[in-house]
Amino acid sequence: MDETHNNRTSLVKGAKDIAKEAKRHAAKNFSKAVDRASDEYSTHRSYNRFQNEDEEENNYNAYTQQDGHYADNAANDEDGASSDATEGHDDEDEIYEGEYQGVPAYNDGKLRDGQVALGQPVSDSAKSRKELENERQADEEELAQQYELIMQECGHGRFQWQLFFVLGLALMSDGVEVFVVGFVLPSAETDMCVPNSGAGWLGSIVYLGMMFGAFFWGGLSDKLGRKQCLLISMSVNGFFAFLSSFVQGYSMFLLCRMVSGFGIGGAVPIVFSYFAEVLAREKRGEHLSWLCMFWMIGGIYASAMAWAIIPHYGWSFSMGSAYQFHSWRVFVVVCALPCVSAVVALTFMPESPRFYLEMGKHDEAWMVLKHIHDTNMRARGEPERVFTVNRIKIPKQLDELVEMQNESANPVLKVLLKIKAELRGIWLTFMRCFNYPVKDNTMKLAAVWFTLSFGYYGLSVWFPDVIKHLQADEYASRVKIHNNERIEDFTFNFTLENQIHRNSVFMNDRFITMKFKSVTFIDSSFINCYFEDVSSVGSSFNNCTIVDSFFYNTDVDDTKLTNSRVINSSFHHNKTGCQMTFEDDYSAYWVYFVNFLGTLAVLPGNIVSALLMDKIGRLSMLGGSMVLSGISCFFLWFGTSESMMIFMLCLYNGLSISAWNSLDVVTTELYPTDRRGTGFGFCNAMCKLAAVLGNLIFGSLVGITKAIPILLASSVLVGGGLVGLRLPDTRANVLM
Repeated sequence: MDETHNNRTSLVKGAKDIAKEAKRHAAKNFSKAVDRASDEYSTHRSYNRFQNEDEEENNYNAYTQQDGHYADNAANDEDGASSDATEGHDDEDEIYEGEYQGVPAYNDGKLRDGQVALGQPVSDSAKSRKELENERQADEEELAQQYELIMQECGHGRFQWQLFFVLGLALMSDGVEVFVVGFVLPSAETDMCVPNSGAGWLGSIVYLGMMFGAFFWGGLSDKLGRKQCLLISMSVNGFFAFLSSFVQGYSMFLLCRMVSGFGIGGAVPIVFSYFAEVLAREKRGEHLSWLCMFWMIGGIYASAMAWAIIPHYGWSFSMGSAYQFHSWRVFVVVCALPCVSAVVALTFMPESPRFYLEMGKHDEAWMVLKHIHDTNMRARGEPERVFTVNRIKIPKQLDELVEMQNESANPVLKVLLKIKAELRGIWLTFMRCFNYPVKDNTMKLAAVWFTLSFGYYGLSVWFPDVIKHLQADEYASRVKIHNNERIEDFTFNFTLENQIHRNSVFMNDRFITMKFKSVTFIDSSFINCYFEDVSSVGSSFNNCTIVDSFFYNTDVDDTKLTNSRVINSSFHHNKTGCQMTFEDDYSAYWVYFVNFLGTLAVLPGNIVSALLMDKIGRLSMLGGSMVLSGISCFFLWFGTSESMMIFMLCLYNGLSISAWNSLDVVTTELYPTDRRGTGFGFCNAMCKLAAVLGNLIFGSLVGITKAIPILLASSVLVGGGLVGLRLPDTRANVLM
């Protein structure tokens, strides 16, 4: 018995020793496996693997995620592995909720039972913020290369052209909004009896709204998505543009146009970001340049509608004296139609797949990319071609610190906190535009946008006003002067135009159903005269004496009786408000026609820039166009006639459009996807700030001097062009 017991004890002791030795060898082997997997992880990050996917897809029964990719699951621990025999089914056999749509199953990176995280010995929670950001940057570089290959497989076809026209309508709305300001300004201020102190505010306040809108909507598009933000911003623009055509007060009109400008401010940064993200590299420069053409089409549309509608005073109606709807309001309604059309068409387009991937929404991005591929293949007559992409890189998602209230908090407070969080997110993204390596690019782009816009919008204000002054000088040179005349018992029933009556006497005269057009009475007397149904445009009574006279249904009021004495005279049923007679405006048709020619002159430059964008390069076109524009601007110094000024206007517009097109393309390509809308929005905001300053500075110099505007615009454009040449070339870049 004792011997048997001793043998059994020795056997147990030996077994324990063997188990310990086996455990030690197993731990050693496991450490070697981890080290080997870590080496593979560090050396396997190569873009070549996207070209050898067919060799890796032989076994697709179960997917797991290694380094953010879908790969075959070959790392199950024996003790934790489940089988069909014991459990009925494995976790990998569970039906994926998107499987019925054909979306490849996606592993969120969380370990299941029986899986060992080979190659990832350190969890994300143990890594610093800088390490996580470095990993995300590496993931984004990998995604950029793979996304370029995916877009090449999707091809360029029907989908891109559909989106091209939809986004073109949105960009056209931005061009219309800019031109509406200039065309409506004189009519609106006259119709609403705006004093000289309030004149000019409309142009500035609309650009201010567009400036804040560009920054806000551009930044928000990096958070909520391109399509959603563009829909909201365009809806805001369309609604308030329609509303502005019906309001009667100038203050309310200013408010509506400012909010309308705030909405349309998001069009440019979002449209170019959106369209660039569905284009392959070799197509991006050319087709973004073609898209720029819609801005010019918007200018042509606005000019043509202004020329056709505003001068027709008969296209109006009124409800009493309180509500007037003149032809310029019809023009405002017509100019809102492209925006409404863009909103309707945009509802049928998908979100940017590149934005979905940036946000970690793999399934949504895969579905959109498959839709793009299938749409283009069907249009080519190849519907049988299958979308072969089943693995797309997802950048590491970094959590953001957001202050939230508990569930029982006030709903209004929750909304305010949500808005605060979004605004804080926009600001943080904006500050990242000034971090390495995009800081220098942001500063240079802002300088180029500002200088190009300052010269363009400044001269856009200066050109028409200079032509108006030339016309006014010519008109004034034909004025007829009457001195010391005496007219008695005469009936005036015709139009008096461009006359000056000094020291004249009108006695027992009748002024019936007639017009005073640019007529000035100085030191004259009206004795026992009768005025009925009289309209006066640009006319006044200065230091006159009116005795025993009767006024019925006229627009002669205190504003036109300057330092005049009214004795025993009566006014009955005076016309209220500011009377507008566009058919009497000698320059209306001509100014609208000049603007139409100026925008039409952009067409050749737009075509040339689109065809040469990828051939001679973005930077060469940007710098060369701005320098040539500055030189052409300098030759305005020698313009002494209307025809020569119009020719120089057309030449300047034709040369500058290439700079605008290349600047749009370069700005889109220089910013990574997570900051593209924010960076573009900031640059466009600088553009609108320059427009405000250009309106104020150049507008104040109209009619005073020609030297300062010409020298200022020329030097600014040439300087901006030289800065633009210092930007990095983006022709060979993939979208980061």
